[in-house]
Amino acid sequence: MEKQATLKRNRKKGIPADSGCRLEAVYYTDPLCCWSWAFEPVIQRLVNEYGERLSLRYCMGGMLSGWNNYHDTLHAVSRPIQMGPVWMQARQLSGVELNDTIWFTDPPASSYPACVAVKAAALQSEHLAAQYLLRLRTAVMLKAKNIAKKEVLISVAEELSAENPLFDTGKFRKQLTCQQAIDAFRADMQETKYRGIHRFPSLLLQVKGTGKTLLLTGNRPFEAISSCIAQLLSA
Repeated sequence: MEKQATLKRNRKKGIPADSGCRLEAVYYTDPLCCWSWAFEPVIQRLVNEYGERLSLRYCMGGMLSGWNNYHDTLHAVSRPIQMGPVWMQARQLSGVELNDTIWFTDPPASSYPACVAVKAAALQSEHLAAQYLLRLRTAVMLKAKNIAKKEVLISVAEELSAENPLFDTGKFRKQLTCQQAIDAFRADMQETKYRGIHRFPSLLLQVKGTGKTLLLTGNRPFEAISSCIAQLLSA
């Protein structure tokens, strides 16, 4: 019965039962991106709906290296306090809960430390890294925690470890500043630049072994992405 239900769901998504297709997705994002926070329910639904047919990889884009050289011409943001209205707009347009007070009280100096922390968590497993990233987002987007600070990054790791014993906080502490994690983040930034990704969230969809690819940029509803996937698989 379970197998039949799965086949039925796949048919609705446009995935033939005998296709043997495997969908690969690269999610370009950043822990400080408010629109990626709004996109989180969509990502979680994609994982749940497509199950083993979806291979999802997270790529940290490095949205904010520092405020000395940051300038978002689209939203006219060059100072931390100007980021608050951007988050307010994201909250109003998306309907997600979002606490913008951090940009007035304790603004993060950079998103790079959080990006490296996600790659450090990935050295244990990609699945744990995804859990850690979600907790990072929750810390900054809802609790106004400054995730540019090492103590906050470690505190989030301890919270994850308390819930999931598979996550080793001691190992995370050691790997938080290790060269392997830093190099992994640099590789992510190089990939983001190579793909011409200038906006988060962005989702690159690929059908393994076919050369079929599709890049979706911006916060989109699940139904729109599912429709694109169906077209990609049936093309």
